[in-house]
Amino acid sequence: MNVLVINAGSSSLKYQLINVEHHQVLAKGICERVGAADAFHKHGIDENEIVIDVPMNNHTEAVRLALQSILEGPNKAIDSLDEIDAIGHRVVQGGKYFDRSVLIDDEVIARIEELKELAPLHNEAALMGIRACQALMPDKPMVAVFDTSYFQTLQPKAYMYPLPYELYEKYAIRKYGAHGTSHRYIAERAAAFLDEPIDELKLITCHLGNGCSVSAIDHGVAIDTSMGLTPLDGLMMGTRSGSIDPAIVTFVMEHENLSPQEMNNLLNKKSGLLGISGVSNDLRSVRIASEEGNERAMLAYHMYSNSVKKYIGQYIAVMGGVDAVVLTAGVGENDQKMRRMIFSGMQPLGIVLDEARNREHGFERDIATNSSLVRIIIIPTNEEYMIARDTFDIVHG
Repeated sequence: MNVLVINAGSSSLKYQLINVEHHQVLAKGICERVGAADAFHKHGIDENEIVIDVPMNNHTEAVRLALQSILEGPNKAIDSLDEIDAIGHRVVQGGKYFDRSVLIDDEVIARIEELKELAPLHNEAALMGIRACQALMPDKPMVAVFDTSYFQTLQPKAYMYPLPYELYEKYAIRKYGAHGTSHRYIAERAAAFLDEPIDELKLITCHLGNGCSVSAIDHGVAIDTSMGLTPLDGLMMGTRSGSIDPAIVTFVMEHENLSPQEMNNLLNKKSGLLGISGVSNDLRSVRIASEEGNERAMLAYHMYSNSVKKYIGQYIAVMGGVDAVVLTAGVGENDQKMRRMIFSGMQPLGIVLDEARNREHGFERDIATNSSLVRIIIIPTNEEYMIARDTFDIVHG
């Protein structure tokens, strides 16, 4: 079964065509700057990737271009749309309604629309992707896979905020989390790597990239996660502040005369690594600047590692121990210096990084010493495959 996976952003559209039975990516690409004059399209796998400057006024045109690239040209993957059996869509916010992936119908679309307030950029983008596919492939079954559904297992003590209870009843203000598809994948893969049943393991999963989150997975069940009502909460990120004293919000708004939207933009787009370093939201650029003596870049680098370290410590306490810490995404998989800083000083907790293994490269690997009581595992995430797998299961189920 071939599943087209769509991950729509506010001005982008990523896609992959995946054969689920053979776990094979047949085609992939991304349409960037949709709606802008400088829009472009990348299509192809690894060294076969080509980049085309092409106008795309909206997401329907982006999907049309993606399908054209899949069906035609030097990197074509299939001969006909009939070879696409179903479409899986990444949706960030499923709220309290969805504790699993679901077949998309009018009611599901209405719920995604209703939840736009909790993820205004992400859910609106997902709707654009869904409607574009409906327009171009109206007969294909479509599945919504929610970033938040994995965390519907959290108990009230973990997901409630210490605010007046009436606000929860009125607005459903609670922790929903995000990156759930990634955490679910790396938890499953870590259990397979350790050759242990997932329901016998305590795992701390760390998705560390431009967006960052850490989750506690206790015997196969997510019991806590760092992102909250929105993806802004928790760790310091590329441009997001993560957790801060709430009083800072009103203080800055009053003194800088900012509107709620301007304050939201400051916290989501101008903070984190970018805000502290003044260099970039990309940790690679921040690292280079720090090694050249830029003190603000050095500070940003240390703050990022300290943010991750604190959440790992919290979740060890919450679960009463941990069998493995699992790392994924751009920083988790590739930045050996950041990994060294995160695990520095954790020897008393039974977590001992092996310096030689940390410098090595590979696919799925353990970088802890042989004597470490806790394993440190690197697992490249594969959210697209999880979306394709869920789509396959639901359409066939």
